Amino acid sequence: MSTSHVLLGLLTRGERHGYDLKREYDVRFPQARPLGFGQVYATLERLLRDGFVVPTRTERADGPERTSYAVTEEGRAALREWLATVEPPVPFVANALFTKAVVAVLTESTDASTDRAGASNGADAGGAAADYLRAQRAAHLARMREYTQVKTDLSASLGDVLAADYALVHLDADLRWIEAALSRVGALRQEVLS
Repeated sequence: MSTSHVLLGLLTRGERHGYDLKREYDVRFPQARPLGFGQVYATLERLLRDGFVVPTRTERADGPERTSYAVTEEGRAALREWLATVEPPVPFVANALFTKAVVAVLTESTDASTDRAGASNGADAGGAAADYLRAQRAAHLARMREYTQVKTDLSASLGDVLAADYALVHLDADLRWIEAALSRVGALRQEVLS
């Protein structure tokens, strides 16, 4: 995610100060990683430096001074360019789910060859990798139930529903991969042992 472009997008709706931008971000992206105030203000400074925003006014209301910003034409052009750029599919498989499954297979295979009994230190059928994948499947299913509740809540905003839909599709893809991996764990163990 490009925080700069998100803030530019929020500023196209009118001038805002950092506190307002943070609040609107929280409303528009309720399921996203939280954006800290420090990140908002640091990003505004970069946008100002790059000529993408200009300060419009400063006010003080029972607290620190708040400077409002407006997006410039250069900022609008940068935002249009960013929105028109297609995100390339991720070229590498590098997430914790995949990495842990592979490492679990390698680790249990090492343990099994050291053990010479091949029993994987007493683990049940499938060993550590299968145990990990089954536990991860349960966690994914629980998380999917949570997102389903979010998106079916009558008070859910459009942002809530879109975020829940996005998360559910990704979790479903992970579940399909988990099922495929579970069906291959035994073969992977044999491949590593040989």
